[in-house]
Amino acid sequence: MARAKKVITIHVRDDREKEEFMRELQRLRLPAFIYVHGKLNDLKINVQGTKEDIREAIRRIREIHNRVRAKLYPDRRGLYRYTIDDLFREAGASVSTPILVKTLELLGETVEVREGELVTSMPWEELVSLTGTLGGYLSDISLQTTRQIREVVLPAAVAYDLGPEDVIDLLVELGLAEWKEDKFKYELVKNKEQALEMLINHLKGEENED
Repeated sequence: MARAKKVITIHVRDDREKEEFMRELQRLRLPAFIYVHGKLNDLKINVQGTKEDIREAIRRIREIHNRVRAKLYPDRRGLYRYTIDDLFREAGASVSTPILVKTLELLGETVEVREGELVTSMPWEELVSLTGTLGGYLSDISLQTTRQIREVVLPAAVAYDLGPEDVIDLLVELGLAEWKEDKFKYELVKNKEQALEMLINHLKGEENED
């Protein structure tokens, strides 16, 4: 198969975008050979391989550049777009998407899930830190809780700056959860929407008293 070469230029706004883009580029596994040179805000990417390899490489290079831009710069509505897998990889932790979404909502952020992407008003570095915190809390309580109760405990713990065990104790105290001896787990007595609403109302009441 005939080998070919093509050079494309990627424009970046600043060093932060350049670093993120280069980091993502290094993770790419491509049949084509690529090397990058450039100065200031222009990166020249030299792609070598078969025509098919080059076409695929360029498609994926542009794709990651679009992902990096969506991650670093908000759109006209002030929202960023993140690939959920990228987020979990960067945070070194993973939690269920409903937990992430509910936590962002409780923190007053705009959030929606669209085609496997998280669209939110929270900037990247903050979201990575938040995901790491949620992942740590999850590992603290995962063995003694059901999935349903975790979807109440973790968002409330982060939003109200409480330990996850403290939130579990509060749910039990409020009659919203109980310890099941046969399962060795805490589980909700009410459905998670009701439990979360009643818990939040209680926590807001405590805030108002303060």
